[in-house]
Amino acid sequence: MSAISGYILRQLAIVAVVVTATLTCAIWLTQSLRFVELIVNRGLTIESYLYLTLLLLPSFLSIMLPVSLFTAVLFTYNKLTADSEIVVLRAIGLGPLQLARPALFLAVAVVAIGYSLSLYFLPLSYRNFKDMESDLRNDYTAVLLREGVFNTVSDNVTVYIRSREPNGEIRGILVHDKRIKDKPTTIMAERGMLAMTDEGPRVIMINGNRQQVEHDTGKLSLLYFDRYSVDLGKITQAAQTRWREPRERFLYELLHPTDTPRGSLAAQRMKIEAHNRLTSPLYSLAMVLVALAALLSGDFNRRGQSRRLVIAVAIGIGLQIAAIGISTIATKASYLIPFLYANVIGAIAVAAYWLLRQPRRVRRAEAWVPPGTATGSV
Repeated sequence: MSAISGYILRQLAIVAVVVTATLTCAIWLTQSLRFVELIVNRGLTIESYLYLTLLLLPSFLSIMLPVSLFTAVLFTYNKLTADSEIVVLRAIGLGPLQLARPALFLAVAVVAIGYSLSLYFLPLSYRNFKDMESDLRNDYTAVLLREGVFNTVSDNVTVYIRSREPNGEIRGILVHDKRIKDKPTTIMAERGMLAMTDEGPRVIMINGNRQQVEHDTGKLSLLYFDRYSVDLGKITQAAQTRWREPRERFLYELLHPTDTPRGSLAAQRMKIEAHNRLTSPLYSLAMVLVALAALLSGDFNRRGQSRRLVIAVAIGIGLQIAAIGISTIATKASYLIPFLYANVIGAIAVAAYWLLRQPRRVRRAEAWVPPGTATGSV
């Protein structure tokens, strides 16, 4: 790679990394706020919360990479043109293809990264994310550990705790049990732990007392203990096999599902997801070619390239809207699936032709021979 190509490539890479990091952090922040409820109500630790939200990064990157690269190409080449660097490079004989080579090299690299994300890292990370989220939302233990709330475990059992320590220990425990008719029992303890057993959740309490009132006599029975265990009953539901969403499945599982009937809406969604996995990374190359065709084709304009920038942005937005629209409609009309490929491949072909074509005036200049010039004269 020449020094000029390396210089342009460095500028492209820096802008692309900055834009990708900025957009990804912004989207990650907005999406991660949805899971604050898991910290408040489910007792999720900060480390687990960060790990849960980081599992979403591959899905963000697969969306952001084409947009970030498109923005980087537009910004970098427009800056080079505004600083007259492109004019100088054209003057020394570099054509559009040579000027576009650094951006095309970066686009091919991003396409490779995109395929690694869409075919492996995206389903792997999203599968782990959904498994972890499902475990947290269906873990009844976390519900029982809500602090400062009278938790109604069943019609006859109420549990209250004052606070919970990071190691899982709970403090200030009160359990009111009315399962034995005419003998309500109230148990209080300084600290303890909630344990899950085959028979159901059980509260193990330390340093407390057990109070029971005889309904007939009104006599209070008070028992002090160092260690006491209370069975809260069978309140957990049996674990069920969770149906995996299309984004959780690898390409082979999407194309050959074993747990979804053929012809169903879910099967169609998986088919569309598979084709999206194969076409979405190509949008990085298509968007780059659109930007290059808009900025490098044609003659230099001293008034700037605002019009070309607007056209490039409009085409880029149109490509993304078309991709989303075709995917949505193809869920109900499978015959539209070939248009997923036509949209991106057609954009690549048209943009490449527009970039490489010679302006009409250049072709006329090459064909014109000055009068009186003899062919082959010395």
